[in-house]
Amino acid sequence: MSSLTTLARPYAKAAFELAQGDQALARWDDMLGLGCALVSEESLADLLTNPEVERGTIISLVADVAGDAFDDPFKRFLGVLAENDRLPLLPQVWELFREFREEAENRLFVRVVSAVALDEDQSARLKEALARRFEREIELKNEVDGEVIGGAIVYAGDQVIDGSLRGRLNKLSNSLAP
Repeated sequence: MSSLTTLARPYAKAAFELAQGDQALARWDDMLGLGCALVSEESLADLLTNPEVERGTIISLVADVAGDAFDDPFKRFLGVLAENDRLPLLPQVWELFREFREEAENRLFVRVVSAVALDEDQSARLKEALARRFEREIELKNEVDGEVIGGAIVYAGDQVIDGSLRGRLNKLSNSLAP
């Protein structure tokens, strides 16, 4: 676990509890995503690390750019992050928030990297098999990467299932190497 994730965890937990209490998990997910996009913007990222810029100024700027997309509780949440110099952690906060949300909603986001795009039948069969294995509703995203050669690599939470031809060739190569 990275130190950034460790630092972000209490903020993600607080955000999750606020959102869950307001029954606004999807809304907070969207606001966190937009917040991440804003704080990742190069010009704003430079301001975040500039000690001469007041944190209130940064929050006002972010809120102005976001317009009505941020509600008052979320703006206060951003204020707490800014006061503690934790706005740069917003991407990690969002990632952890999504994990908490998936757990609460009994869902799992799965990224599948394959050499060619999965067709509907393959996606449906893979979702069904993963749902049985993880005992959760599966949200599947397929990414194409020719370096996989064949098969697929499945990223599910903190687990990686490498069923790719590239992975098998690497294992074979490692076992044959002196």
